[in-house]
Amino acid sequence: MEKLRFEFTILPGSDGKTNIYCVTSITTSDNKIYAIPEELQSVGYHKEILKTAAYSKVKNSLTKRYQIRRVWITMTEELRKNYIDEDGNIQFGDQYLEELNEKQPSTEPQKDTDALGKLLEKLIENTQENRQQSLKNIAEKFVIEKFSTKNSNAVQWIDIFERECERFQIADEKKVEILRLFMDKSCADWFSSMIIKLTMDADWSKWKKKFCDSFANKGWNPVTNAMFFKYKDGSLLDYAIKKEKLLLDMRRSIDAGTLVDLIASGLPEYIINKIDREILNDTVDLFNEVSKLEHMVNRKSYVFKRRVGSSKTSNKNEDLNACKICEKLNKGPRYHPENLCWFRTKDEDKNVRNVVRHVNNSVIEAELNETHQKNE
Repeated sequence: MEKLRFEFTILPGSDGKTNIYCVTSITTSDNKIYAIPEELQSVGYHKEILKTAAYSKVKNSLTKRYQIRRVWITMTEELRKNYIDEDGNIQFGDQYLEELNEKQPSTEPQKDTDALGKLLEKLIENTQENRQQSLKNIAEKFVIEKFSTKNSNAVQWIDIFERECERFQIADEKKVEILRLFMDKSCADWFSSMIIKLTMDADWSKWKKKFCDSFANKGWNPVTNAMFFKYKDGSLLDYAIKKEKLLLDMRRSIDAGTLVDLIASGLPEYIINKIDREILNDTVDLFNEVSKLEHMVNRKSYVFKRRVGSSKTSNKNEDLNACKICEKLNKGPRYHPENLCWFRTKDEDKNVRNVVRHVNNSVIEAELNETHQKNE
């Protein structure tokens, strides 16, 4: 029975994200190649091909985008009706296919088809490279910070990374390469060791699992830090934004109402009493309210500073009289209480030492006189 060789390729869909199994060309036994129109290449149009055992093996063989497999398929009655007319012309649907190679049959058909296949693969690769920018340029457009060991939620970070990859239509086989650009210095050694263990050709799912197993924080520190974080000083809005991030890092699925309550619970009581809880439907509403109350914490700081400054001024006014001890010793005008003067303390210590020395000398002299009288 007559056979035809079908070329199967995985090509990107119109959205750039999905992969589609396609029939790109048909080769006859006399080495004539016919191209399938682009709009009819999807294997979904080739229903009789889907029923063959050869297609099942082809589907298992193609795992990456732009891979190619060429297989011979024996023409059954149903297949022949779809691809060969009664005169032996190659067709599909309601049109004849365009012949790509009109040369006479080669004495080495296998070499010719292999060379053509390699040329086609190279053409596809070059086209793909021209369409895409370099990974480094794409990475610069990612809205995500670099991952470090200080990050409290590795699972959440890798999910955001995958969404960014989808946004820029990064295929799974390229995600590992671009992941390296987002590894902080502290994680560079981990990535290097994973290259040795998994290699760059490993499935992205394996890399993701290893990443989560290595960096997932299973302790309670992120929870306690987020729950007990409270306002101390500075801007109320800065506090609210920081606590929201801590809570979302702890659990991204937390609802808006609970998020608002937890942030508000860390505010000072006199600030909370100024906010109507009924009007807060989202954290943005809370941010707007605390922004209106910034003047309260700023005024409190100003009053405190003013009080401290006024007490210093009053103390200084009390000590405006110059120290007489310093003036007597020609030390210049110095303004401090005389009872705290350093020179007074030093002078008193000197007088005490002189008195002690004088007393000791008198005692020694009296003892010597008594001893002299006894000897006489």
